[in-house]
Amino acid sequence: MYSNEPYLLELLQEASLVDAAALEDVKHKKKSQESTLEGLISLNLVNDESIAEVLATNTGMEYVDLGKLEIDPSVASHVPADSAVRFGIVPIAEGGGTLVVAVIDPLDFDSLDSVRHVLSVEPEFVVASVSAVRQRQLDFYRADLDEDQIKKIDPNAVVMDAADGGGDGGDAPIIKMVYQILQEAYQNRASDIHIEPMEEEMRVRYRIDGALHKVQSHPSRLLQSVVSRVKIMTGTMAISEKRLPQDGRIQAKFGGGDLDLRVSTVPTTAGESIVMRILDKSSLTLGLPQLGFFSDDQATFDELIRLPDGIILVTGPTGSGKTTTLYACLNAINKPDRKIITVEDPVEYLLSGINQVQVKESIGMTFAAALRAILRQAPNIIMIGEIRDLETASIAINASLTGHLVFSTLHTNDAPSAVARLADIGVKKFLIASAVRSMMAQRLVRNICKDCGEPTELTEKEIRGLRLTADQLSGAEIKHGVGCRTCRMTGYKGRMGLFEIFNITEEVRLLINGDESSSGLRKRARELGMRTLREDGVRKVLSGKTTASEVIRVTMADD
Repeated sequence: MYSNEPYLLELLQEASLVDAAALEDVKHKKKSQESTLEGLISLNLVNDESIAEVLATNTGMEYVDLGKLEIDPSVASHVPADSAVRFGIVPIAEGGGTLVVAVIDPLDFDSLDSVRHVLSVEPEFVVASVSAVRQRQLDFYRADLDEDQIKKIDPNAVVMDAADGGGDGGDAPIIKMVYQILQEAYQNRASDIHIEPMEEEMRVRYRIDGALHKVQSHPSRLLQSVVSRVKIMTGTMAISEKRLPQDGRIQAKFGGGDLDLRVSTVPTTAGESIVMRILDKSSLTLGLPQLGFFSDDQATFDELIRLPDGIILVTGPTGSGKTTTLYACLNAINKPDRKIITVEDPVEYLLSGINQVQVKESIGMTFAAALRAILRQAPNIIMIGEIRDLETASIAINASLTGHLVFSTLHTNDAPSAVARLADIGVKKFLIASAVRSMMAQRLVRNICKDCGEPTELTEKEIRGLRLTADQLSGAEIKHGVGCRTCRMTGYKGRMGLFEIFNITEEVRLLINGDESSSGLRKRARELGMRTLREDGVRKVLSGKTTASEVIRVTMADD
């Protein structure tokens, strides 16, 4: 890794980063194949950024944090890919006949001389950390490198495939650990992977059917290696940046299929926390029946999504399945004679035949800016990921009033409350009444496992909680899951939606224009036949699809 390790160890001692006792301790604790310096790094006694800073100070060169730089990829063309890997360098800027080159080891004078001969311009050397230089090499040269060269930079950079078990026996333990975490999450139908720093351990949890399950724990000293591995797999996240949140994506192969993960890291007091959201592409093909609609609600909603104009809102908290419902709606009405454009943050899935726009506020591409632009594209149908402010809401309403069908989401607890939410952000009540066609609240409950579901009886507490009558219980198919291998002994497998559809009829428009309260709207909507989330849940309990405890957990009692 470094050409003159003994001298570098002396420099680290002079800088008070390590002492003689620590070095002696490392010699006993390090792995047999590791050098003393590698042992220091693996035991977290020193990091590569500190090493780079010490080297820069003692060679008179500038230290550069590559994670904070915006580098033009075209500058990489000045150095051939194999030379960059061989000499441990990466070009980062050019100008005035000089090429700025980041080096890992400024003490490797032979390599620096060779670089001067390779380049057609005069180099100006700066020092950067090993991880930062390697990451940039992967960013700029991956397509030009063979597998051996990529492994020299990082053995973990090659896309994993379940067919080979994640690599041969020579792969590093961290590689295998991360691979096994991903593979196990995939096999258990997890929607999220949480890798969390605790005081004395690194905790791994999976979210399966909406519930978190602790599945593994590891020594806390492994956390940084796991975080670095995950960042490398994204190809875009900076390994050296540990102070700021970062986002990225990973694509891996399991069982012949592609696994797409959205990665988020957040610094905590104990280290960086990682959440990997597994994007389930099978949800793209879901129809309305698969979402959990009963036939009557399905028929109602199917009519709504085929209206020529107006706004249809799906409401609920984070994780209630709103995006999946919107995608199912778009799939149902996606025809060659219709132009559909979405504005999302982020674009999680690519939908065939639909134009999707990614919001990027850092460059001014806000929801409102994107909406103004796409309206000039003459769409028939627009999907807005979320209505967050008055500007976005105003454009959506204007679009609906000029002949567009608009789908979007809001964060409200029930459907009628969406009126108050829009009014709170500044939308005038008469515009809400004119533009909105329907508001649908939803929640997700777990399905009773089909392999171990069996008849049961509700407890008195559950009967009181759901306010069930003897007539309702008569002939009901109450079930629960006893637990089996299929459902990991939970009694549940998969999830379905509970729905509350609030259609804006002429009478409701008059109530909205008359400044009726949310509770008043809800009361009248129920009188007009709106089925609440709790009532839809009761139907699904009585038909043996879910349990009373699930419905009570996710819905509020009706007054």
